[in-house]
Amino acid sequence: MILVICGPPGAGKTTIATALADRLAARGEAVSLHHSDAFSSRTYEQLSNRARADPTDELTIVDGTFYKRHWQTQFRTLEDVRFVHVTASLETCLERNRTRAAPINEQGVHVVYREFAEPDAALEIDTDDCAVETAVDRIEDALEAWGWLADDA
Repeated sequence: MILVICGPPGAGKTTIATALADRLAARGEAVSLHHSDAFSSRTYEQLSNRARADPTDELTIVDGTFYKRHWQTQFRTLEDVRFVHVTASLETCLERNRTRAAPINEQGVHVVYREFAEPDAALEIDTDDCAVETAVDRIEDALEAWGWLADDA
């Protein structure tokens, strides 16, 4: 299964994706994690190639804004893809961006936030109202419901 964790910059995608991957790996689950920040060009093409190359018996977590509809559509052509839309208020996103080790240009946060094409998401998480651990719990529950994790995992 490919789990796409998407949303505007500063919403909490990377924090949630990393916490989820760490929790599942600690339990012995086969997980790979790909962050969009690792690529400087052709980001979504490279993420797609990485996700496509991962073994089908492991969970592939992909973390990126996916704010343009065609990037979402590109991933939907892959097999067994679920989108988790992570969101927060613009003010929260801007504040979190300011505290990053390498913040992105604030105008970029505004543009992505304004132009974000909401995905047809299997799960939506608002991090203004949801702590990281709760978000990871919700994703684990969804993975169980989708048949990827055993109920007793």
